Amino acid sequence: MLAIIGGRGLSQLTNLKITHRQVMRTPYGEPSGAFLFGTIDHHEVIFLARHGYGHTIPPHLVNYRANLWALREQGVTEVISVATVGGIRADLKPGVIVIPEQIIDYTHGRDSTFFDVRDKVYSNADFTFPYSHSLRRRILDSFDTAGQHCADGGVYAATQGPRLDSIAEINRYERDGADMVGMTGMPETALAKELELKYATIAVVANYAAGRGDSASGINMENVNATAEAAMERVRNVLECIVNLGAE
Repeated sequence: MLAIIGGRGLSQLTNLKITHRQVMRTPYGEPSGAFLFGTIDHHEVIFLARHGYGHTIPPHLVNYRANLWALREQGVTEVISVATVGGIRADLKPGVIVIPEQIIDYTHGRDSTFFDVRDKVYSNADFTFPYSHSLRRRILDSFDTAGQHCADGGVYAATQGPRLDSIAEINRYERDGADMVGMTGMPETALAKELELKYATIAVVANYAAGRGDSASGINMENVNATAEAAMERVRNVLECIVNLGAE
């Protein structure tokens, strides 16, 4: 089964025919909100709003472990994360959608593993390729099928938030090889890997990162929200293609 985790601008899926809602409990606490069970074009899907359905949970307080654990307990094997990012690379302008292939973790203090006790056998998750090759390929093919453009590849810098970054910090991420910056990529990506879930991210560039483009003197959050909302309509259409390709 496929699960979709929505970020800024995607707290609901208008093309999801909801069959029921269910509040989950896990050994790691409660997920961000009730799971929405339903169908997209007759295919079963679970949807969860990462920040809560009122967008009230900041990125550093999201219970990533509970979210992913509960999804797996419901039989989910594939997870698509939809998230907004700031564009560092010159071609990643506001409104562009990108499918990252690598990630750098700059977060701290988050519950970042399921192996957090000493009396439990642990394993070292192979994080060489953080995202699922097959799921990324399906996403890219779905953009082609839907007649939508997306950028293939790039390095996601996952930062702590909830504040935005300084120009100096963005310059540092760029020197480190990052192409975009967001706040929710970690530990979500690593936790999915520990649970052996196929996981990939659809990143919507909502703004230029600090010091770039029209963010040279500051970031306008009204513009960020408007750009994210407009791009999410394209994402919704592509998600339908992704679901159908996965059923073939």
